Amino acid sequence: MSALNNYEKMWQELGLDVGLHNEVLAYINKGFQNTVGKQKNRPKAMEYFDNVLHESHSGRVAELLEEKSKGKKIVGFFCIYVPEEIIMALDLVPIALCGGTNFSVPYAEKTLPRDICPLVKSTLGLAFSKTCPYAPIKSLAVGETTCDAKKKVWDILAQKVNFHIMEVPQKKNVIDAHLWDNEVHLFVEKLENLAEKKLDFTKLKETTEIMNKKRKALQRLAELRKKGPISISGLDALVVMQAALNDEPVRFTKKVEELCDELEDRIKKGISPFSDKAKRIMVSGCPSVMGNWKIHSLIESSGGAVVVDETCTGVKYFKDLVDTNKNDLDGLLSAIADRYLKLNCSCFTPNNDRLEMAKNLAIEGQVKGVVQYVLQYCHTYNIEAIRVEGTLKQANIPSIKIVTDYSEEDTAQIRTRIEAFLETLA
Repeated sequence: MSALNNYEKMWQELGLDVGLHNEVLAYINKGFQNTVGKQKNRPKAMEYFDNVLHESHSGRVAELLEEKSKGKKIVGFFCIYVPEEIIMALDLVPIALCGGTNFSVPYAEKTLPRDICPLVKSTLGLAFSKTCPYAPIKSLAVGETTCDAKKKVWDILAQKVNFHIMEVPQKKNVIDAHLWDNEVHLFVEKLENLAEKKLDFTKLKETTEIMNKKRKALQRLAELRKKGPISISGLDALVVMQAALNDEPVRFTKKVEELCDELEDRIKKGISPFSDKAKRIMVSGCPSVMGNWKIHSLIESSGGAVVVDETCTGVKYFKDLVDTNKNDLDGLLSAIADRYLKLNCSCFTPNNDRLEMAKNLAIEGQVKGVVQYVLQYCHTYNIEAIRVEGTLKQANIPSIKIVTDYSEEDTAQIRTRIEAFLETLA
């Protein structure tokens, strides 16, 4: 029996609509080949990360089922505010559940309003159409309160699956830090009940160090992206980040280090996927989860080179480490809570930390301009783009805001705008 037939049997046993699921995979693969796959002069180490994405509905699912057979449970999450190290410390397996394909959006729109975030619709559409292999294998789904659309969708999902919501505060004052610290402890209680065991300090320190090593590897990659000649495309760096949310962390970290070794060699030899005329660009704003390579592809096929990502599928995911110099469980949990509260989501008010971070990243990356990428109906990023633009202007860095969804209908119009923007850059 072929590998595909083996996987089709697995998908059948999971209760997926196999025919429709094959259509989803074909749609995603076509999008990959038309964007990532069209690139020239890619690092050899990217073969691994490409494969992580290609195997996300097959080989990775088989791995998770193997973990389940050993007694482990799968915990799905939708946002990088969910502390992965705590999940891992209780011998549970974290996996991201976000959707980046336009294929599944119509299936969500049969239930949800059309005028909400495409990421939310894509994610729910995969579940509603029985084409998400993670939906039937997870024992718990974890949501958060960073987005109004998500908050209401959680109410719908909670009627069907075991669900936990972490309340992310809207400010970062002392009282908000206390609220978040309490949310982290409530999360621990939920996971302890699921795992039927107590959280252990030694184990949590071990998994926190695993996540810190992963973050350090991605920090190294981010630093190499800033150097010249540009050794890796922003599109490939995005593929690495999309893999980060799906792959086993220890294995992933090793492969990122191998990629960085290759990039250092490419820099020494002057090997770049771009011409010397490519304009250095930072992408800021909404995340680009697996299945969505739209904005990076448009920028880099129009004469730009993305060297920094101020997004959740960029710097925000790995920017800060957890302080592991703690002597007890409560101290380490507080350090974890502190680290995650530093994430600069657009849901916070006031949000001066994010403005300064965006400006500093643009300066450090020596970018010529910034593309503010906003998913349609994401009001917080859309409105905050005004202040981001103003802050960047103070550093004489021009920016353009692109509001779009997952469809291809507006790609020609966006390309025209990006090309015109790039022509204005020095």
